[in-house]
Amino acid sequence: MPKNAMTAWIAYGVALAATTAAATWMMFFYAPVEATMGPIQKMFYVHLPFAINAFLACLVAFVGGVGFLWQRRMVWDDLSSAAAKVAALTCTVVLITGVIWGRYAWGKWWDWSPRLTFSLLLWLLYVVYLILRPSIESRQRRAMVCAVYAVAAFLDVPLVYLSSKLMPDIHPPSISLPAIEMRITLAVWFVPVTLLTAGMVVAFMHMSRLARSRADAANADADWSLDGGR
Repeated sequence: MPKNAMTAWIAYGVALAATTAAATWMMFFYAPVEATMGPIQKMFYVHLPFAINAFLACLVAFVGGVGFLWQRRMVWDDLSSAAAKVAALTCTVVLITGVIWGRYAWGKWWDWSPRLTFSLLLWLLYVVYLILRPSIESRQRRAMVCAVYAVAAFLDVPLVYLSSKLMPDIHPPSISLPAIEMRITLAVWFVPVTLLTAGMVVAFMHMSRLARSRADAANADADWSLDGGR
């Protein structure tokens, strides 16, 4: 890895660790305990930033899919693939924090309400994307199929967002934060979560490009050998 890139990743790691530590301290010691829900309300400071970043990862996967369909350049496929992996991971965190919160707030782990159902569907869509991708051997065909899939999967994002606003739902359409300390803590939590999301997209994209370069080099060596080394 080039020295400049290593320095950038070290700086990124330090910033991520520092902001995560600050946000965690604020969640436990700075933000007051909410009067109605009690300590479990603090899960919201993690849940919402990961939910928003899950939507952003889905959007990046969508943009990558559109970019590939438009230009047929593999860099767009790398971007879409990386973002889809991050979307699956962030959606997993959203579901886990959501069911824990729901258990204490609503007295049950799960409810087939519109928002929860569409959220589970969103997670399944990107898990299926990750299963589908390695099953297609042809690089161009894989990129084409996954680009179309990423575009179609994104349609569930507005359904997740609008479901509890347009239909009766146990999940509240919004959560009020009466204390200024609560709002500041939530804002601070967006920093490490967004840094983590962006960093994972960049890292996965780099790994995809590196794997493709190695595969091209291996194919070139194989062709050279079959040609008798000439």
